[in-house]
Amino acid sequence: MATGYCVKCKKKQEMEKAKAVTLKNGRKATKGECPKCGTKMFRIGG
Repeated sequence: MATGYCVKCKKKQEMEKAKAVTLKNGRKATKGECPKCGTKMFRIGG
């Protein structure tokens, strides 16, 4: 699983429903949700 920073919880969390995406400029990123509060999370990098 991927980790990311949750803005609402203000700490790093393991992403739920993590999904790899590619940005317009070709960089890889990961989208997911915070398991505790359900806020959308986003992390740039493979």
